[in-house]
Amino acid sequence: MKHVIIGTAGHIDHGKSSLIKAITNIETDRLKEEKKRGITIELGFAYFDLPSGRRAGIVDVPGHEKFIKNMLAGASGIDVVILVIAADEGMMPQTIEHLHILSLLQTQKGIVAVTKIDMVEPEWLELMLDDIADQLKGTFLEDAAIMPVSSVTKQGIPELIEKIDELTAEVVTRDDHLPFRYPIDRVFSMTGFGTVVTGTLISGQIRVGDKIEIYPENLETRVRSLQVHGQKVDTAYAGQRVAMNLAGVQVTDLERGNVLAAPGLLRTSLMLDVRLELLDDVEKPLANRERLRLYTGTSEVLCRAVLLDTEYLFPGQKALVQLRLEEPVAVLTGDRFVVRTYSPMHTIGGGAILDAHPKKRRRFRADGIQELELRETGGDLQILNQTLLTHSDQYPQEAELFRLAGRPTEQLADALETLQEEDLALSVVVDGIPYYLHAEYLEKLAERARQAVAAYQRRFPLRPGMPKEELRSRVSRQASPKLFNSLVTLLAGEAGLEVRGGVIVEQGWQVTFTGPYAKMREGVLARLQAAPFAPPDIDELAAELNETPERLAEVLAAMSSQGEIVRVTPELAFLTETMDEVRERVIKIIKEQGSITLADLRNALETSRKFALPLLDYLDAQKITKREGDARVLHPQYS
Repeated sequence: MKHVIIGTAGHIDHGKSSLIKAITNIETDRLKEEKKRGITIELGFAYFDLPSGRRAGIVDVPGHEKFIKNMLAGASGIDVVILVIAADEGMMPQTIEHLHILSLLQTQKGIVAVTKIDMVEPEWLELMLDDIADQLKGTFLEDAAIMPVSSVTKQGIPELIEKIDELTAEVVTRDDHLPFRYPIDRVFSMTGFGTVVTGTLISGQIRVGDKIEIYPENLETRVRSLQVHGQKVDTAYAGQRVAMNLAGVQVTDLERGNVLAAPGLLRTSLMLDVRLELLDDVEKPLANRERLRLYTGTSEVLCRAVLLDTEYLFPGQKALVQLRLEEPVAVLTGDRFVVRTYSPMHTIGGGAILDAHPKKRRRFRADGIQELELRETGGDLQILNQTLLTHSDQYPQEAELFRLAGRPTEQLADALETLQEEDLALSVVVDGIPYYLHAEYLEKLAERARQAVAAYQRRFPLRPGMPKEELRSRVSRQASPKLFNSLVTLLAGEAGLEVRGGVIVEQGWQVTFTGPYAKMREGVLARLQAAPFAPPDIDELAAELNETPERLAEVLAAMSSQGEIVRVTPELAFLTETMDEVRERVIKIIKEQGSITLADLRNALETSRKFALPLLDYLDAQKITKREGDARVLHPQYS
């Protein structure tokens, strides 16, 4: 079933609320001050049944210029607008501003209701109708029906309702199969219920009991109950005005401008790339970095407009702009927006969001401009390809990639498959979940990896290779250690590198001792051969060789990795053949007498406790021996 939201628009005191009451018999001005002053301040809501049987929701917006931000909050979900113009005054400043806003938001359909016809003469009304038709030329309401009505006498009201019914039949149905999204336009508390929010369900559907997320605060909540047009329902659908009772959150946790959506659907952003259109009647051009008020959904935030492809944006022209926000918003690519001047506040333009999660852009960069133009006019395949290339450093999962591209999932699934077939989209699987990157990004990573590994091996020629974690920190910190561990094989193949256990090396890399390192190695071998069972510790060895302990440690590590020595402790090293001899003597003694003590080994090697004890501890660690009391026996795994 189609669900439609009808909204009013127009100058203050032109009879918007009275017209709604005449149509629905519902009073939308609920605040005491509204009734006292006779003007609409906050959004008002009503509903009625059309002749076709469709039930339409109605949003009544304020007409006073001081409450434009409230009007904008209501206008964002409108399908059909009734532009209300009083017959005794005609088009007024707020009529024109509201018309601009609706045009910028691309409201689908509209009717012009000329009210208060009971207060003017027929001749005057004819003149006014002609004048209104002239002023609407060139707007989205140029061909709209202009219908004279009186909320007092009800003249023209039945015809207006018929026209509304006719237009609602033409409205494109909102897709309730898309993910749930719901901008909040009102928050309040009800005794016995707790926190209640209202808004227009702009996509998807929601059920009682569903878990949802509040953006940009990223709070989780649950739907306790739903109401549509004052009636409890189990499910609400896109295009309906919905009141929700939320569990686990306070009124103070929420405000107009927040968005309710499926958990994980949205990412907040402090920058938006947009195509901004400046209205024809703006008094002056927009300068770079001018401070503006941004309205999208039901939110209002301050921002700076960075002009990317022009020095100034003149009235009636369009430009690519990066909006840098002072507060985060939760929007999707393709959402419409409106901007107003900071002070004094006037609506000056609006447009469409081209990228809801851009990177900071520099002005007049040809590649950046080309990317945004592609986002604006390109096909699914082009847009997905560019999105993946731009966001590969985030390694998005499929759902996140589609969200960044800003296109419906069913359209992009085929595009992703094509990119994979053409080897442009690559995936890295972690715990059964594929993460995507572009082939061109892999090439960049590979070049960084080549350079990083080569520099590392020049700096540390005796090390077996560059540790994976260090390479990750140099080429792709955004990747988690687990993700990078899966990526490294793909990366090494592209870069012409080898993965050897936990390290990465250049193809065919072997540790070789040259120059001073060869001399140090010879000195170490000579010294360990001279006192095989009582070697000097690393500090003594460094002093004898006239080297620093740090440089010597590099040589010892390389000799250990090549199997020439065994590091029993960080301070003590023995020749490998010496350790083989120690192991054979220990095994022989144990087999002859059943066990070996520290004293037994010390006497057998003619050494001291200082060396015998770490040797036995090392054999224990290698599971050759096992301690029993003060002696060692053969370890079960060895014997």
